[in-house]
Amino acid sequence: MPPWDVVLTSWTVNWPALALLVPAAVLYARGLRAARRRRIHWPWHRTWTFYVLGLGSFAALSFGFTGVYSHDLRWVFTLKITSYLFIVPLLVTAGKPLTLARATLGPDGVARLRSFLAHPVMRSLSNTVVAALLGLGMFTLFLTPLFHPLRTDPLWDVALTLLVPLTGMLMVVPIIEDDSAKAVSALIIVEFIYVFIELVADAVPGIMMRISPQILDGASQALTGHPAWLPGALRDQQLAGDLLWFLAEIVDVPLIILMFVRFARSDRNEATSFDSLTDDQLDALNREHLSGPHGPRGSSSDA
Repeated sequence: MPPWDVVLTSWTVNWPALALLVPAAVLYARGLRAARRRRIHWPWHRTWTFYVLGLGSFAALSFGFTGVYSHDLRWVFTLKITSYLFIVPLLVTAGKPLTLARATLGPDGVARLRSFLAHPVMRSLSNTVVAALLGLGMFTLFLTPLFHPLRTDPLWDVALTLLVPLTGMLMVVPIIEDDSAKAVSALIIVEFIYVFIELVADAVPGIMMRISPQILDGASQALTGHPAWLPGALRDQQLAGDLLWFLAEIVDVPLIILMFVRFARSDRNEATSFDSLTDDQLDALNREHLSGPHGPRGSSSDA
């Protein structure tokens, strides 16, 4: 394992990460300024969570030890990518950036935001099941020879730095953000079942990496000109499997809890909508339900 002084003093410049970090920080700051102008109270802990925990963790992963050694070490790369997918989106979304945008953009801005989020491509990608399957597909690549170019190719580094956090956001935003409460309870139950299965399945690549006696990506040649503390290829793969297994299971807990919260919130909103109906409206809904989708309408009134 690396000495603490190496962990604490290693740093690098990651331009793709900077290109994602700076606009996110600026847009959130503009939202805060607009909230002050409109006299909208915005909790300070959300701001602190967004900047310090969310963007701060992304910066530490991109510019610190993990950014320096992710090209050489499988376990460091696994730690960075898994955190990009699960931990950073949870912390960023806890700052409620979409809620802030809806509160401060104004009618035209909110309409444009809703139009963007309602686009078929965005709706497909932001489906919790689809986003979770994308993550599982990426982790499956860790068991193939593609794992080596994923770590070492600069183009892959750019793509993963930009796309993996966004994929994680697509998976987390429907669970955390307020607007997700409008989803239908039955659909949320289906999503919950699939996401639960997928989150458990995320551990399978980690287990395979841990127990495999062979180097799965084929890069078994020892690195030259590197510090003595770097582990061998097989040990490196085992550590990567341990981390993927551990993080995939640990992050399951808050995600599943958030899915329960989302279901409870949707169920409460649905119950409130039914409570607001009059007796005549409830009777009409019951008749429509009992007659089925192809049943005759208005038969009861004819009687």
